[in-house]
Amino acid sequence: MDWKTLLITFGLIFFAELGDKTQLTTFTLAAQSKAPVAVFIGSALALVVSALIGVIFGQFISDLVPTRYIHIGAGVAFIVIGVLLISGRL
Repeated sequence: MDWKTLLITFGLIFFAELGDKTQLTTFTLAAQSKAPVAVFIGSALALVVSALIGVIFGQFISDLVPTRYIHIGAGVAFIVIGVLLISGRL
């Protein structure tokens, strides 16, 4: 087990998820349903499955595309999304 990678991944994902739409949706569902354990289990499973899809897809793509191009593509995607958000088109 690569503990450094595990802790870095945990920290990045934890702070990225704070205050985002997923957390606000989970907050609302827990308040409305009065079933916090079911909401926790459902949201935790959803995050695990989406992370699994990301890991599998990321591994598959990294076998086909050099890491340098993946970094460039991710950077361009973030810039485009940022411009679209600022301009109100997204």
